[in-house]
Amino acid sequence: MATEILMPALSPTMTEGKLARWLKKEGDAVNSGDVLAEIETDKATMEVEAIEEGILGRILVQEGAEGVAVNTPIAILVEEGEAVPDNIDTPNNMASAAPATASQPAAASAPIATQAAPAQRADKPVGRVVASPLARRIARQKNIDLAALKGTGPNGRIVKRDVEAALNKAPDAGQVASAPTASGGSRAVPHTTMRKIIARRLSESKSTIPHFYVSIDVELDALLALRSQLNAMSPAEGADAFKLSVNDMLIKASAVALKQVPEVNASYTEDAMILHEDADISVAVSLDDGLITPIVKQADRKSLKDISQEAKDLISRARAGKLKPEEFQGGTFSISNMGMYGVKDFAAIVNPPQAAILAIAAGKKQAVVKGNELAIATVMTVTLSVDHRVVDGAAAARWLSAFRAAVESPLSLVL
Repeated sequence: MATEILMPALSPTMTEGKLARWLKKEGDAVNSGDVLAEIETDKATMEVEAIEEGILGRILVQEGAEGVAVNTPIAILVEEGEAVPDNIDTPNNMASAAPATASQPAAASAPIATQAAPAQRADKPVGRVVASPLARRIARQKNIDLAALKGTGPNGRIVKRDVEAALNKAPDAGQVASAPTASGGSRAVPHTTMRKIIARRLSESKSTIPHFYVSIDVELDALLALRSQLNAMSPAEGADAFKLSVNDMLIKASAVALKQVPEVNASYTEDAMILHEDADISVAVSLDDGLITPIVKQADRKSLKDISQEAKDLISRARAGKLKPEEFQGGTFSISNMGMYGVKDFAAIVNPPQAAILAIAAGKKQAVVKGNELAIATVMTVTLSVDHRVVDGAAAARWLSAFRAAVESPLSLVL
């Protein structure tokens, strides 16, 4: 019996994706567990594995196709000796499938997918752009952002006339994207799926979450000394080898502070505050076309060595686009470290549904007063960005005090 292979929802925010590459061709045998294709999601390039056996009878969406809506048929799987039905519609001839909702995850009906999509998070899912296939094709050809258009079709659907109206208001996208002239000029770089999602989610965060910011100076010398001592104890090689970074120790310090001030380890919903038992720390990692936040889970329960080894593995696979969805979805608190760039201080944007994110700047030697005397210390400024719906100023200040105490008395990180 012929089975449709659907575009899976590989993250809570995914409403469409790019079919980057087919790893099977029409007529190939498919076994359970075989990798069928690679799909570029809002966060990474994911592999789609088969969970049924058969023959890949027909590919409906060619590799390189962008804007493929979740639950759109991308191929047909048939039994050996079975013909592909003649009445199979290609995505260009059928309406887009309905978007995923919290009560009906989009991946639940997909017969073949990487895995079931994780449960929807407490934040509101990003809405899918509903447009006709012709409107999508024209928009791709002319480099028009459908998310910026208002649809005049049924139920707000974007149709051909909406895209043509946008073209009449702006210069031809093909001309804008042409190569710069010898004396300089501009060129258009099409947004990747990741960049579109980053722009959408951060805009939502900044416009809907009441942010406030609290900064504090933290002395690093004791932590740096302990780091040197611990690294000197590490074996030169083998499974037990490790090399602690300052960031590893700050992940642990953040987790310790979250356990001491649990009000910050929380999320906001319309009905209740969700207080999290585990300190799952999302670590911002810069990529060529955006950023991703792999999660060091239960960081409060892990040793510095375990955190270091896990963080290095997560960051390496994040930059290679090899993270699994559960490794970057969720988290209860985020840190963003730009100290390696010499940044004096900065404020980060809250990553919903988390209640707070810590911005870490560079540590620099400066004069400090200890007792009644001047001394030299390595000092960094950290800024806590907070969702005021969840956390009040006093709790944010207490969290920063607990964080500073953990960093300045770092033996607490190994006991």
